[in-house]
Amino acid sequence: MTQPARMHDVTDETRQIVDLVLDYSRQRLLTDDNPLDKPLPPAELARLAGVTISEQGIGARKALGVFEHVLAPACITTDDPRYLSFIPSAPSKAAAAFDLVVSASALYGGSWLEGAGAVHAENEVLRWLANEFGLPATAGGVFVQGGTLGNLSALVAARETARERGIRPDRWRVVCSAEAHSSIASAARVMDVEVVPVAPDAGGVLRGDAVRAALEEHGDSVFAVVATAGSTNFGIVDDIASVAEVTREFGVWLHVDGAYGLAAALSPEARHYFAGLEHADSLIVDPHKWLFAPFDACALLYRDPELGRRAHTQHAEYLDTLTETSDWSPSDFAAHLTRRARGLPLWFSLATYGAEVYREAITSSITLAERIAAEIESRDEFELVRHPQLSVVVFERRGWTKDDYTAWSNRLLDDQHAFVTPSSHAGRTNARFAILNPRTTFEDLVGILNTMR
Repeated sequence: MTQPARMHDVTDETRQIVDLVLDYSRQRLLTDDNPLDKPLPPAELARLAGVTISEQGIGARKALGVFEHVLAPACITTDDPRYLSFIPSAPSKAAAAFDLVVSASALYGGSWLEGAGAVHAENEVLRWLANEFGLPATAGGVFVQGGTLGNLSALVAARETARERGIRPDRWRVVCSAEAHSSIASAARVMDVEVVPVAPDAGGVLRGDAVRAALEEHGDSVFAVVATAGSTNFGIVDDIASVAEVTREFGVWLHVDGAYGLAAALSPEARHYFAGLEHADSLIVDPHKWLFAPFDACALLYRDPELGRRAHTQHAEYLDTLTETSDWSPSDFAAHLTRRARGLPLWFSLATYGAEVYREAITSSITLAERIAAEIESRDEFELVRHPQLSVVVFERRGWTKDDYTAWSNRLLDDQHAFVTPSSHAGRTNARFAILNPRTTFEDLVGILNTMR
């Protein structure tokens, strides 16, 4: 019979397992030329992997072999410098390495009682971010899984705050740009509230006058306005200052969705785009995007954290020992209870390298975006769709159809040259570089342009 504690005791088998995993992790972290890789069809992946789950198990060495030689190569490497689709991830080596420490340390990040040290470190990062964004010294929050959960949690707090003020409309509404991230609509569905999409100006920027019209039309039913600090498709920053002026006049909660772009506020070159951010009632930024942390981490900040706590604290008899104290328990500030101390890899990386390196890395992406945009404009066969504001560059290959873009994208990945998926805007297919990785070079991008024959 199998020994019940075999999985947990420190034995020769355990030592071998740990050595195997650490050796693989060391090799992966310290190799500069990891393959880009690509997905496989389900049937082919099933054939190559075989059956790995059985009553007796296949052993750590064989299981790791299946992962290394079959499963991992079927996953695109998101920190490859030529991964330029969606919004990439490029964790620093320190952050990726420390993620192992977080797992090995058996930490729980939901309460001060169980994880005071981890919570203290996470809060230091959150305090630093709040200061960078101009929020008051009393601001605070929590690291959650991603931007969708961060936006949802902030909007729940906004609605609960409106309810506490005695507002009871027939239908709750949230106002945002028509180009806001899809997670706003997703949060609205979960909350059973209505989204009021407001048309941005010709440059894709949401401005205060358009928000004013929506608030005048819908009155107290609007519990929050969402401004975007770096849209996913184009990297556009809304006119936060004018939007904030209107929300303060109407007494409406202002939430800033900066999942991708708000990290650019750390760069002296881009800080001016975020004027008015200091008036936000809540905001998010995803460290697993442009702050060089591993998946998954979203920083959610409240101007007044007590409003977040009142909206999200869960109550149960077994939780009384936590909820009856004034301790800072991260589970109280978002729509979650159990949580990993996911802010620690960012803390370790910031503590290791210092904030100046972060500013330089972010600035380098902005500079590179401007440089490749100029290169695109100089070529007759291309058309720049919109000049980049941050680090997203969108362009068209003249004369190409959607099928041309798709075939080109597939060929790039098949050849392991790059991962650049087609995008679209206003019904027109285009190509898009999302530049976040400091290892991405001008030569990488020019080489990709040269494949668009």
